[in-house]
Amino acid sequence: MTTDVTFFVNDKGLATITLNRPKALNSLTYDMIVAVGEHLETWREDPNVQLILLEGAGEKGFCAGGDIKTLSKAQDSAEDFANAKAFFEEEYKVDLMVAEYPKPILACLDGVVMGGGVGLSQGASHRVVTDRTKWAMPEMNIGFYPDVGAVHLLNQAPGYSGRYLALTSKTIKAADVLYIGAADDYVPDLAPLVEEVKAIDWETWSDPDDKLNKVIDHHSSVPEEGGTLASMQEDIDHYFQFDSIEAIVKKLESGSGSFAEETRETLLSKSPVSEKVTLKHFIDSENKSLAETLEMDLVIATRFLEHVDFYKGVESVIFKKEDAPAYTYRTLADVSDEMVARFFE
Repeated sequence: MTTDVTFFVNDKGLATITLNRPKALNSLTYDMIVAVGEHLETWREDPNVQLILLEGAGEKGFCAGGDIKTLSKAQDSAEDFANAKAFFEEEYKVDLMVAEYPKPILACLDGVVMGGGVGLSQGASHRVVTDRTKWAMPEMNIGFYPDVGAVHLLNQAPGYSGRYLALTSKTIKAADVLYIGAADDYVPDLAPLVEEVKAIDWETWSDPDDKLNKVIDHHSSVPEEGGTLASMQEDIDHYFQFDSIEAIVKKLESGSGSFAEETRETLLSKSPVSEKVTLKHFIDSENKSLAETLEMDLVIATRFLEHVDFYKGVESVIFKKEDAPAYTYRTLADVSDEMVARFFE
């Protein structure tokens, strides 16, 4: 059993899951995901578990995502490819399990919450952000795409703000995380909340969910640092309403002001394949459930494991710490509709 995630059940009905790779910002490995799934399944009918606390070890983050360095080995052999695909299968299965779980889950979204960390926590019944929350789906930076069901979540954000966040890989803080519906409450300091949650005898409460709501309300407030998305919403909707990346870029080119100029440069700096596949996934998934979105995520993720620019992105950004991968497909014109369609087959 891995020690990269720890599990504890106290004598008051509280179970705690702690992602325990602080030096790696608690990035998820296959063994961690499997262990989380097994414990959630065991606790589902366990009367000694009434509430689950989901947190990350250390002071820097809840979870920075999947272990990309391991996934990058998928190109080395058929076995490595199968292992990478198995990681995605288990990850998405556990993400859905959290979303459908019959008992309350309190996710502490403190510090870095990105990629797989978003997927693991987005379906939790109670999601709390803090002063230190840094939330993002940054996959576009490495020639991948926003997986883990994030498209389902972001399609429900106000206007086209979800598309904007996914296609630009923008990092947001507490107020904006609340604005897009990726969290439920803001608690400036988690320690007192967690201390109270651990002290309560949850087995004495007939409705743990209601009790948890009241406890969180006692500690929650309004973020002192305001968000930026609400003030940008008109611009976002103006430019991101179109059904092709080319149309979005063309509209940005005809626009004026720093938003149009900076956003255009950002979009054109990403992998054209990733941009086009991501936008199609958003459009196709608008009326799909989380389960349906995750099912397609597995198809798309597998296609990216076969795609050269994913490995170029990882090599450049993760290993060489460079911001400009030399992608094979460098321009939007290099990526045909037929190529994009293959990612969904």
